[in-house]
Amino acid sequence: MTGFYHETAFYGSDDDFLAIAVPFVEGGLRDGQPTMIACAQKNTALLRDALGREDAVTYLPGADQYSRPADAIASYRDIFGKHSRQGATQIRTVGDVPHPGYGVPWDWWGRYENAVNQAFAEFPLWGLCPYDTRTTPPEVLADVARTHPYVAAASGEHLPNPGFGNGSPLSNPVADVLEQGSPRVSLVDPTPAAVREAVSAAITGTELTEDNAHDIVYAASEIVTNGLSHGVAPVRFRLWADDSRVVVTATDDGPGPSDPMAGLMPTTATRSAGLGLWILHRTCDYVSMGRDEDGFTVRVSVGGSGHT
Repeated sequence: MTGFYHETAFYGSDDDFLAIAVPFVEGGLRDGQPTMIACAQKNTALLRDALGREDAVTYLPGADQYSRPADAIASYRDIFGKHSRQGATQIRTVGDVPHPGYGVPWDWWGRYENAVNQAFAEFPLWGLCPYDTRTTPPEVLADVARTHPYVAAASGEHLPNPGFGNGSPLSNPVADVLEQGSPRVSLVDPTPAAVREAVSAAITGTELTEDNAHDIVYAASEIVTNGLSHGVAPVRFRLWADDSRVVVTATDDGPGPSDPMAGLMPTTATRSAGLGLWILHRTCDYVSMGRDEDGFTVRVSVGGSGHT
């Protein structure tokens, strides 16, 4: 196999999960292929018990591997590149991509599932992304079907996915719960300098760490700069905050970047939405990008327990 064989699987029981994942992993081990598992705690335990091959499988802690989409892409590209340089002709991964069933927002992970079709295309990779239908929301399952060219079944079949690429690439981003209140800052077509000043004043007195405070000021300046440079006026900036968390948005009337990897990889981001967008994807706690009835919005949050 050459290139990236990006496959999903939908399962509704632990037995179905094992029926899909165990033969996939055992096939890689049998053929001497580098094989990695980056699953949530429950699925990792199921696979450890079923496989009994601790020395042959590389277990990547799922929570660490999938902390942020841009980090996950960078980490995986390092791993896949190393194995390719060492002569691997096939690499296998099983990964539980985060979603609301795990208590995290989906927007940027949906973009991840779309972007890796391009980000991993150069590697001889077979990646299996299983989704539990008992806990995965329907809108996430719909996005998964649109972003995976192949689908595996508990029967052992690996087939082209008829839902791949159908309809809109991803569901619309979801507003943060803090946005239900009045914004502390609301500006139209501000300069980046004015945004930095307004944000610095607005977060005074919050419990943000010094790093978080720096990150949100930088992020606010960056998303406004991107809107002014690449969007369609007016650019509307807003900020909401509580004691420990801050959310900022920049909305314009443009379509947003056409590149699915904007913000998720530095090389592509440099050509389109700017290197700064990639930096905030690797430093902030949550980033969403998408278009709705208000326009194209970039949303960033830092601090607290994250997007709710």
